[in-house]
Amino acid sequence: MRAYLRACVVLLLLTAFAACGGKRVLVPPRLDLMPYGRVALVIFTVENAKGSLHEFATQRFAEEVLAAQSIEVLELGEMTWLLDESGRTRYGPEEARFIGEDHGVPLVFVGHMVVSNVKPTASITGIPRVGAEVDLSIAVRLLSTESGATVWSRSAEGTAMVGELAFDGGIPSFGGRDPKDAYGDLVDPLIYEITRDLRPTYRRE
Repeated sequence: MRAYLRACVVLLLLTAFAACGGKRVLVPPRLDLMPYGRVALVIFTVENAKGSLHEFATQRFAEEVLAAQSIEVLELGEMTWLLDESGRTRYGPEEARFIGEDHGVPLVFVGHMVVSNVKPTASITGIPRVGAEVDLSIAVRLLSTESGATVWSRSAEGTAMVGELAFDGGIPSFGGRDPKDAYGDLVDPLIYEITRDLRPTYRRE
């Protein structure tokens, strides 16, 4: 009887191991940029904030794209003059087509950030530099420079503490000497979430 019970236990364990030990299969990223070879990236626009927050977020986005896929990212810097000429606040089809004609790229990443609900955690008389809790939303789109159409988009939002913050005319200004330390906890999780579609994954079969 004991031998029979031991055999049953062994059989159950082997069945469980077989079910859990399926072959891992690599799943390609949902957004595969490899066929294009090179894409452009414009520094994100930002609402309700000044300073270097949007530049830091754009750089982190570029790093995640390059880590995920073997492509070239042409970083174009700020091109807000394109928006000034059109009177818009966000990039659209006309701006995308201009970038394609001027730089010879098939696709361009554009992003927009919104800062809200800034809640200072300290107030020091005579020194307008404090820590704060900040809400941040980031939306990134990939535009075709041929048609101007959106071919991919993703957004994320979150709340975190920033270590160093100034106020310029009542508007928060992100200008820490080390952006990673000052507001990396605010930006990094959102950028990682937004770039999820660019990373391959695994599934078990």
